[in-house]
Amino acid sequence: MANSNASNKENWLNELLDNLRAQEHEIMLGGGQKRIDKEHAKGKLTARERIEKLLDEDSDFYELGLWAGYEMYDDVGGCPGGGVVTGVGKVEGRDCMIVANDATVKAGAWFPITAKKNLRAQEIAIENHIPLIYLVDSAGVFLPMQDEIFPDKDHFGRMFRNNAVISAKGIPQIAAIMGSCVAGGAYLPIMSDEALIVDGTGSVFLAGSYLVKAAIGESVDNETLGGATTHTEISGVTDYKMKDDEECLETIRDLVGKLGPHKTAGFNRKEAKLPSRSSAEIFDILPESRTSPYDMNELLECIIDEDSFTEFKKGYGQSLITGYARIDGWSVGIVANQRSISRTKKGEMQIGGVIYSDSADKAARFIMNCNQKKIPLIFFQDVTGFMIGKRSEHGGIIKDGAKMVNAMSNSTVPKITVVVGNSYGAGNYAMCGRAYDPRFMFAWPTANIAVMSGASAAKTLTQIKIATMKKKGEEVSEEKQNELMEEITDRYNKQTDVRYAASRLWVDAIIHPAETRDRISNALECANLNPDIEEFKTGVIQT
Repeated sequence: MANSNASNKENWLNELLDNLRAQEHEIMLGGGQKRIDKEHAKGKLTARERIEKLLDEDSDFYELGLWAGYEMYDDVGGCPGGGVVTGVGKVEGRDCMIVANDATVKAGAWFPITAKKNLRAQEIAIENHIPLIYLVDSAGVFLPMQDEIFPDKDHFGRMFRNNAVISAKGIPQIAAIMGSCVAGGAYLPIMSDEALIVDGTGSVFLAGSYLVKAAIGESVDNETLGGATTHTEISGVTDYKMKDDEECLETIRDLVGKLGPHKTAGFNRKEAKLPSRSSAEIFDILPESRTSPYDMNELLECIIDEDSFTEFKKGYGQSLITGYARIDGWSVGIVANQRSISRTKKGEMQIGGVIYSDSADKAARFIMNCNQKKIPLIFFQDVTGFMIGKRSEHGGIIKDGAKMVNAMSNSTVPKITVVVGNSYGAGNYAMCGRAYDPRFMFAWPTANIAVMSGASAAKTLTQIKIATMKKKGEEVSEEKQNELMEEITDRYNKQTDVRYAASRLWVDAIIHPAETRDRISNALECANLNPDIEEFKTGVIQT
């Protein structure tokens, strides 16, 4: 029977992963094969084909934001991947952030999520001093949603502001105009350090021929208005005229290969050792039920270098694991939720996944130590929140939790977050959720992000709904109550699904558990490119 249960669990996890991979493959097709064929007929490569040719042959492409826009714009035909492909890969041996418009999706038009995804790519580049390569092919703002894209602080215009800020920081930016580039979007490539344009397919102008005719009565075709010849030989707006996509991409590789030297943070790295346990064992460790206990130490053994873990305050605050380790040779500090049940020396039972006063106190001290030693922090989330109840409140759980949040918020060493399972309420905050600026944030397919668990939320929301109906004098039968409970549970479960979070860029990527070590290593490699680490200050700490 035990073997049967293990087999069932493994099948369940594999089925979950297979389902996600099938959906990802569909997203990667962008607007679909017909649209891909149309791009090819114009002599153009697709965004993904361009990236593949741009990267070094032996380089992985660490894609970010693949799920952006998932199920968000179905009423207007959808926006797979947010209409843009972003991620980190090596060009001439150097890590670069690549931003490539997907012209198969609404001609590369910008949806609200497109702006958010572009800004996130720039944010990562700024934080980690990664050179940026823009492969521009976009029809501009998706006009039916212009009010959600154009005027606000983190809308379309912020990207051009970031162009200027990135340049001032000395972070290289290279832009290639490989298709349409119109209106405000025209500033993006031209505010980059260098701009290339592909003859015959690339064009850049503030207003196209139709708008020019309507606005000022001038008749001019788009090629004369803003084609490659115009901007390399007349206006001087662009710097390189390319005959086709292939020459353009090869020229970008040449430019990156000639970049000057760059400083690093100098984070500690030694020769890597493989983990003591195979990544495949993660399937055996993780329970199918997100309320079941398991030992987080066993899971970490599948990720960190063998014999590299030095646990900090092992016997104290046991619902959080803190300690120094190596991941692919990199020295890191780990803060991870322990999901097994433990007992304190005072005999108090502590539930796994819950942050207690002693564990919050321990984590705050450890985070401060890592900042003192200039060691990057890795957070492994499987947290249901802080402990509640009279004993905890009288013991100062809010004060101790505030101490942990303060130390984590003000941390100046790079932070990387991996959501393994639950990520609920203030626990998400304390364990470096999206609002607390992790350099990168990844989620496993088993992740669940919400203000509270689905079961708790559904019961609470159902009770409120029933109370409201009764106040109005409505009779609420048991059958009706069950129906409401089911309806609210389904809706809440959809909102807590990891794909819902990834579609809104609350996480940077949904990753296979076996990829975790590689993803963290690449994130640290990127973080190491920024030599500037600010002085660590916490302000007033609650004691």
